[in-house]
Amino acid sequence: MATLKELTKVKERITAGHKMCAGCGAPMVVKWVLKAVREEDQAVISNATGCLEVSFGVYPYSAWKDSYIHTAFECAAATGSGVEAAYRALKARGRIEDNYKFITFGGDGGTYDIGFQSLSGAMERGHDMLYVCYDNGAYMNTGIQRSSATPLGADTTTTPQGKESFGKQQYRKDLTQIMVGHHLPYVAQTVPVIPGTKYMMDLYNKSNKAINEIKGPKFMNVLTPCPRGWRCDTESELDSIKAAVETCWWPLYEVIDGEYKLNYRPKERLPIEEWLNLQGRFKHLFKSKEGKVKIAEIQNEVDKRWKNLLFLCRYNE
Repeated sequence: MATLKELTKVKERITAGHKMCAGCGAPMVVKWVLKAVREEDQAVISNATGCLEVSFGVYPYSAWKDSYIHTAFECAAATGSGVEAAYRALKARGRIEDNYKFITFGGDGGTYDIGFQSLSGAMERGHDMLYVCYDNGAYMNTGIQRSSATPLGADTTTTPQGKESFGKQQYRKDLTQIMVGHHLPYVAQTVPVIPGTKYMMDLYNKSNKAINEIKGPKFMNVLTPCPRGWRCDTESELDSIKAAVETCWWPLYEVIDGEYKLNYRPKERLPIEEWLNLQGRFKHLFKSKEGKVKIAEIQNEVDKRWKNLLFLCRYNE
């Protein structure tokens, strides 16, 4: 297993100088996923419309060092699967000698919502590709509108908190579990690299497994900080990610051929307030009795989902 020191020497597949916001989590995710692509292999990147696309590829410049394709919001997975199918056909005819890996990136808007139909189709057809969702919990690129990944109670521009509302009124969609329902060889939920944690290398290790060890369709869901949309400081954004793991709002696990494996179990779970309190999009919940009731509802939902995951991972509490 590669060490952090060893991985710092791996050739970067994205350039510096891209136009992502300071502190954006998406480049962190892309950097560590692509570190898992072996130096002797080539990669083709398919990318849904979103922050990553508009900032990494401002014509005539590109931050991508590998072959890159951007298509519309709804069809990044379809595009990736089409290129993978063409590669297999050309490889079989002896017209391509190099080995290629096919990776698609999309935000939660382009994955949970607009692009879900092409994602589901690509996975069901069994293409040998990895789809990575960088989930920052809203349509951040177009003004912080709610998505089906937005947590209950979050204040967004389309679910504003006020006298008549406590923010988003629905729980987030559990896309990781939905992808497990596609019976894929590999599904994983993870977070960016957080130094000093027991799960610091979780993203890289899962990327390496998905890209180099497992054939067929793979899906990874990565909780990705957005200081602008979460209303947190860039220096504390990874504290928010850590709190999401330690409260079990975002458990770290993988499903290999239908078998669940829990990658990290906190010794003492933190209350959900420890996660909510780090983000300005939830600050209204702490200002009233009704808001605290909503916090209790969020905690109950987290408890329920965590208990169910422990059962699937064959843990007994």
